[in-house]
Amino acid sequence: MKTRDYIIGGSILAVGGLLAATYKMRRSIPKNAEAVKNFDVNRYMGRWFEIARIDYMWGKNVTDTTADYTLKGDGSVEVINRGFDLKKGKWVESKGKAVFAGDPTEGRLKVSFFGPFYAGYNVIAVDNNYRYALVAGRNLDYLWLLSREQTMPEEIKQDFLRKAMEIGYDISKLVWPEHSENWSIEFIGVTV
Repeated sequence: MKTRDYIIGGSILAVGGLLAATYKMRRSIPKNAEAVKNFDVNRYMGRWFEIARIDYMWGKNVTDTTADYTLKGDGSVEVINRGFDLKKGKWVESKGKAVFAGDPTEGRLKVSFFGPFYAGYNVIAVDNNYRYALVAGRNLDYLWLLSREQTMPEEIKQDFLRKAMEIGYDISKLVWPEHSENWSIEFIGVTV
């Protein structure tokens, strides 16, 4: 009888641990962050300039960084990140796909650049005109300040930084990529 109780108890603990681990892995937004409500994906589409980011694998040593978003017929979003890799001395591009993580009127998406593996992409602040956005990743290792222009007004920048700190981000980790004065450059034979 005791052995059976241990097996049942151990099985319950194992299943509970597995469920807790799965939930934690599925969480795609930092604990203290909240995605924008009444999010309008159509207004979010187009080109965004990266004003600041917490560095990550693709972004290391990349400047003049932009992200272009295009809404597809199936409701997914094509994502094209571009930038100039200073170490390689050439323009680089990464294509991905984003889908809503839940309600499409909430700024919670998940994005994939590597097949079936998705990561959180959460618009946690956007101005009324969809000119400036603050985006959180799945945890405190990912953060982006985005603008429709190559710069961002200081007041908005400070507001976004304050919000990021309140969530728990270490803003000293932010990288502030440079942008060419004239962004009409040639990229892989196509002027963008």
